[in-house]
Formats: sequence, structure tokens, C-alpha cells
Amino acid sequence: MKSPVLMVLRQVVPNHLTLQQSNPTLRLVLKVQATTRLGLPQSPTHLPASPVPPHLNPHAQRALSVAGTADTQAQIVEDFRVHIITWNVGSATPPDDITSLLGLNVGDGNTDMYIIGLQEVNSMINKRLKDVLFTDQWSEVCMERLSPFGYVLVTSQRMQGLLLLVFAKYFHLPFLRGVQTETTRTGLGGYWGNKGGVSARMSVFGHTICFLNCHLPAHMENSDQRMEDFESILQQQQFEGQAATGVLDHDVVFWFGDLNFRIDDLDMQVVKSAIDNNKLPMLWEKDQLNMAKDSETVLEGFHEGPLKFPPTYKFDVGTDTYDTSGKKRKPAWTDRILWRLRATAPSGTGVNTGKRSSISGLTSGTKVTQHYYRSYMEYTVSDHKPVSSIFTLQFPYKVDIPLVTITVEDEWNSIADATAKFKMVPNFARSSWDWIGLYKVGFKHHKDYVGYVWAKQEEADFHRQEHQVTFTEEELPKGSGDFILGYYSNNMSTIVGVTEPFQIQLPTSGLDNSSSDSSDFSSEDDSTVVLMKTRSRSPSPRKSKHCSRRSVSRSHSRSRSGSPEQAKMKMLNVTDDSPSSNTTTTKSESTEHPAEGSSSQTSAPKEKEKDRKGSGL
Repeated sequence: MKSPVLMVLRQVVPNHLTLQQSNPTLRLVLKVQATTRLGLPQSPTHLPASPVPPHLNPHAQRALSVAGTADTQAQIVEDFRVHIITWNVGSATPPDDITSLLGLNVGDGNTDMYIIGLQEVNSMINKRLKDVLFTDQWSEVCMERLSPFGYVLVTSQRMQGLLLLVFAKYFHLPFLRGVQTETTRTGLGGYWGNKGGVSARMSVFGHTICFLNCHLPAHMENSDQRMEDFESILQQQQFEGQAATGVLDHDVVFWFGDLNFRIDDLDMQVVKSAIDNNKLPMLWEKDQLNMAKDSETVLEGFHEGPLKFPPTYKFDVGTDTYDTSGKKRKPAWTDRILWRLRATAPSGTGVNTGKRSSISGLTSGTKVTQHYYRSYMEYTVSDHKPVSSIFTLQFPYKVDIPLVTITVEDEWNSIADATAKFKMVPNFARSSWDWIGLYKVGFKHHKDYVGYVWAKQEEADFHRQEHQVTFTEEELPKGSGDFILGYYSNNMSTIVGVTEPFQIQLPTSGLDNSSSDSSDFSSEDDSTVVLMKTRSRSPSPRKSKHCSRRSVSRSHSRSRSGSPEQAKMKMLNVTDDSPSSNTTTTKSESTEHPAEGSSSQTSAPKEKEKDRKGSGL
């Protein structure tokens, strides 16, 4: 029986496989299908009457209206929606429910990317060691809440209490390229990471974007020090590649965090009276950051929406009452979100002197629209309130073809069906350590796979345009469910190609249900994201239980590498030869090649050393 969602999609867009290979608007078709799947109830007998949920109808209409107009695609300006959150969590544990903070209770299905910047994540020695061995609680809760809606952790960076998480819809992954992260310490003269900035940069459909999460010095009198630290962060953070070397060289920069700017001149009672009487504009004029915009060159070009919400600092923990302690800190908008478009001066224009000029209309072709800017008084675990903002980036897609295109049958009903074909764009920098992962819909990150195969290249097929890989029974789940395949590039350290969701429905008789899930972790792995115990939260039409099929003892399986990354490390210690087969790894292969005897059923993959430096993930 075919998957109900695939049958529905066939009726809506009969030629979607053709679109996958040639139509730049595949993203929209995939969004319709993926979100439709994620919105379905577990039982296929309760399918909605409409092919897509009502809030997705605009996407369906958009996909259908452009499906046959390839000659006009290059002129289309697309919308890309980004949801940014900043929160000084005051070393607290996550609240029970962050649904409203993420906007999942009122979501319209349009958010493409979540950026979550936290400050003062608990970094005590015992807690930090635990976070190194396991996933930190904040990353875990964010992944748990976002993965069922199709969001995958793209990258993360941690520096003591500073944590930056970047999530995106899984079908955007092939178009998020050049992902890099940086950290800058400014505490104790640059030796301590309690203050500073962490950033993540990437190219999004060909447009460079940088997200910078900062925690600047506290206290009223340190306004100048805050500006000096911000300038230092901008100067020190340099990225590789020609597209963008510094933070401000990107097409769009989002700067957010606990920036710690205070309200000058006004005493406590005046500030509280203005808040109680909703006379916030009188406080804006005394806000240190607003005043600095008129005098600090480094702030030129940065924009911020109106502060229509009450100051977010400082509250008595567990309440929405401003500080009643002996310190009696004056309320302030310490938690902010700003953005900047890279200015491109028109030809013939000299260097700007005198007053700051507006960059409206002189940008790199990207338009940024802020939809809202607000705080959340209901969260009381910290002495700060979280702040969020949603932006729409409007730009034409400069990159709309994946580096690797994977095709697969709609259903895998037997082991013999478990094959996939893939082809790469010309000059793709392929590696012998590239692999194709099998992911359950709702996976959390690129190592949260059910199984994998090496995407190896033989000399005989060097000039072949299309390649094929085969999954063995060991790498496949038993039972039914919705899955996708993703091609992981070792050189780019990211997924560069994904399939549409397809269904696996294999015989369930004779299963050994005592075996653990494919997401079990092993003591061999010391990476933070991967060492968590993944819970399958796939919202596919049918529930399924994944059981690993280990044919060797636990002690023996631990002696083998259990992932592409571990296999690579072990192979480098054993032989200089690259993997010689493009088929799935099996447990029965010779122990002379432990890398090829690896399986994701054993443990999750190990993070690269360079990915672990300075990062909590």
C-alpha cells in the first residue's frame, strides 16, 4: 500500500519528480509535502479532506502556479523567514514548555530557520563536564521541540555560558553552505569566556548571513566598555573563504544577546512609573544603545525595531516583578535583536563623510522585514525575560540546485528495494568518506540516522554520471515509517542533498525486539549532540519501532567503529586505502578493516576534532 501522503502529492503535483531535477521552486513543493506529512495524525484513516492543511494552501498554490514556468524562475524573489530568540537564562534549567517562545502554538508553517542565542547557560565545572559527555539540557529541549516539525540542527557553538543554536527545515540543508562558527572571549581582558561573542555564518541560497550572539559587560557605567568589546569581537572574528571574511562583510548580519545597555539619567521610580503607565517612548531616549547609534561608527547601518515591550531586566526569579533585592537594579532593555544589511555603494559614489547615510536601496539585493519584536513575561526561570523577533528575508535564489541529487523509489517493501541513485554537479569535491544516511522524518541532526552507506567512488565509475548505493538488511528499520536519504559531504561537513520523504514498509515477523534503538549511544563517543538517547518523534502516518539487528555480542560490537566518523578515524590507523565498496557496511566483514565493519546500529558517530574546539556540541 502506498503512503497516503505520496498518493496525495501525486494528485496535486503529478510531475514532482521532474520538478525535483529541473525546477528551482522544488523547495516550495517539498515544503508542501513535508509539512503535510508532519501535520497528519498517526493513523492514515484520519487523513484530512483537503490535500494540504488550510494554513499551507498558499504554499500549495504558489508551487502549482510556478510549476510550469521555468523560463521566469530566475526573476522570482523568494521569502525566507527567520525566527531569532535571545535569552539570558541565568544558569537555570529549561522550563517545562517552550512552545510559545518558539511560536509553535501559533505557527503558520512559514518559518524556515530558528536561531537561538542563550547567555549564562550553567557552566559550573561539574555541569560543564556533564555537557561535554552528554547533550546540554538547552540544546536537548530545543531539538526535542523543533525536530517533530521538520527542523534539523544545522550547527551550534558554545563558549562557557554562551550558546548559539541554528535550526533549519531539513529540505533547506543542501542550500546552506559554507557553515562556519567563531568565538571571541572578552572577559578578563580576553582570557575568560564569561563575556564575549559566538557566531555562525553561512550562505543561504547564495546569500551570506552571519548570526552573532553576544554577552557584553554589565553595569550602568560600562557603556563605553560595551562598545569597545563589540568592536573587538567584530575585529577578531574572521572566517575562511573569499565570500566573507569578517562579520560585517556578510550580506545580512543579525546581532543579538544580552548586550547589557541600560537606561541613563532617570532614577528607579521614574523608570517604573513610565513602565506602569505604558510611557515607554520616554525611556527610549535615555537608552544607552539608542544614544550610541548617533555617535558610534561601528553601529552604522544597524537597525532595531521599536521597543514596545517592557524592559526585560531585572526581575525577581519566579515572578514578573522587577528587582526587589538589596541591589534594586533599575529596569533596562538589556536583551536586544538588531540587524544590518551590507551596503554596496553605487558606482561613482565617493567615500561617505559627515552624517551617516541611509543604506536603504544600496544593499546586496536582500530586503529584510521585521514582523514583530517582543518579550515573554510568562517565563520566570531567570531574572531576564526572553526576547524574540521574526524576520522575512526577500531575495532571488542564487543557488537553487543541490550539489548532489538523490533519487529513490516511493516505497521500500523488501530488502531488494533498498537502493538509491545519485548524481553530482560537475566539479563537486567528492571524498571517499562521503556517506548517505537514512533518516526518519523528524530527525534532529545529521548524525541522527537509522543507517548509512558509504558513497564511495571506484576508478571504474569515475566518468559515470549516475551512481548507485544499496542498503543491506542490517541498516534498515523493520516495520513501516516515513524516511528520507541525505548525502553527507565530508569536505563540507554538511548534508548537500536530500530526497523527498518516502515510505519503508518491511516485514515485521521474527524481530528481536530486545535490541536497542539505532540512536543508542556508546561510551566511545564523547560528542555532545550525538551522545544523547534519541527519541523517535516522527509524525508519520504510521507509528514504527526501530530495532537494531546486532549479530555480534555487545562487547564485540563496541570494539568496532560505529559510525562514518569513527570508521574514518579507525581506518586511518589501520590502512591508507580508502573504502573500496559503495555498499553498506556489515558486521561480518573481516576485522582487518574495522572501518568497513562499522554500523550505525552500534553507536552514534564521533564529532571531528575541529568541530569540538570551543563548542559544546
